Amino acid sequence: MTRRTVRLAHVLSSTALATAALLTTAACAQEDGRDAGAAGVSASPAAARQQTESPTGSPTGSPTGSPTGSATGSPSGSPTGTLSESGAETALITAADIEDDWTQVKDTEAENWHDGLLIGKVDVSDFLSAKTDAADCQRLMDSLFDDDLLGKPSGANALRGFTEGDSRLLYQVAAYDRTDVQDSLDWMAELPQKCGQFTMTENGEERTVQVTESSLPSVGDAREGLRVTVRGPVDGTEATLTLDVAAVRVGDNAITVTAGGLDGDEDDSVRSAVQLGTQRLQDVLAGKSPAASPSQFD
Repeated sequence: MTRRTVRLAHVLSSTALATAALLTTAACAQEDGRDAGAAGVSASPAAARQQTESPTGSPTGSPTGSPTGSATGSPSGSPTGTLSESGAETALITAADIEDDWTQVKDTEAENWHDGLLIGKVDVSDFLSAKTDAADCQRLMDSLFDDDLLGKPSGANALRGFTEGDSRLLYQVAAYDRTDVQDSLDWMAELPQKCGQFTMTENGEERTVQVTESSLPSVGDAREGLRVTVRGPVDGTEATLTLDVAAVRVGDNAITVTAGGLDGDEDDSVRSAVQLGTQRLQDVLAGKSPAASPSQFD
């Protein structure tokens, strides 16, 4: 399978749909530094990239279960094995691991998923803490576009994508520096307060963004869940993009799930992906073969 190194700060290209203009595939990515310092919030690096159209839907799913933000360890503790490239691939979920009628796409397609509604410059005037909070919100939007919410992996990484109608689900497994990945989870935990609602602008069009906390199953060593809703014009028609994002740390490794689209509400699928995906990663790190995909969804 094709793997890629995920950059700091997820979406898809398929056949043209009525809402195809909503999604854009980044054709040429230039690494721009994102500084949340005193220079203020610059235009989104994602916005500077040449875009090609890509279909609708951007992953959702806000899993339900225990509250997120908990840094408590899993009941049995985390395996201490080192994640290899082959291990990362083995730890990826399959369509049988998630609710509903998802279809796996080619890896080359999933790694080029990007959603045009996520592009824009955050309006600093929306924030009491101005530049600091605005920079965090800009980082959130850029990292959602770039599929690298937890930052750049320090080791093995793999991803897999699934589609269902106009929705999609992107699943990633990667090895990180433990301090870096925990810092990213801590940063995610503050976003509902810092970025509860704000506006951003792209090509003169305003988009309203809302960020709320979502709950996840009690798995892994630490976890965070967010729901991000973006409302704005697409070809002159108002559209709402709903993304549910889940991240779970297992030792120095983590899984990230993003599911949703214009239809939104993929909670059950994300919950299943987090629950079963974390167990698969723990099995791989313990040197075990992951259990066969469940059949309770058939």
